[in-house]
Amino acid sequence: MDSVIDTVRGQEREYSQGEERPLKSYAGTLVTYGVAVGAATMIARLTGRRAPRLGLWDVALMTVTTHKLSRTLSKDPVTSPLRAPFTRYKGTAGPAELAEEVRGRGVKHAIGELITCPFCMAQWVGTAYAVGMTFAPDATRLAGATMTAVAGADWLQLVYARLQRSAEG
Repeated sequence: MDSVIDTVRGQEREYSQGEERPLKSYAGTLVTYGVAVGAATMIARLTGRRAPRLGLWDVALMTVTTHKLSRTLSKDPVTSPLRAPFTRYKGTAGPAELAEEVRGRGVKHAIGELITCPFCMAQWVGTAYAVGMTFAPDATRLAGATMTAVAGADWLQLVYARLQRSAEG
């Protein structure tokens, strides 16, 4: 057992090259994700639910919803209280988005990286959407349509602001 632990520690040292990287905490995050997906799958089987067949419209709705909700959770000022235990405010990062620095070590740092990265959050949000489609497809589609409308409104706000600047010269 000691040789396995020594091998893992050696790999961690080689990978990190002197930088502090919370590989054990990342592994814990991966295990948490896997357990959550496994539990949802098991509950679906036990309750006789099947994964739905998704049409092109469902995939489009899921894509826009995943994008918008991931950005909202990881960048929006209103969701900053959720990130505050793991981050430090640094300023703004664009229209209605914040720049935050991850703080802490180990699990705290790993969670901070996850929740401040819209690309990282997308995996979790997309999976939650798929689970929602399995257990509550109508409510999930309604939530997806709402988030898609919000994303569309965001784009219209940006276009409007650009047109307004252009008209003002």
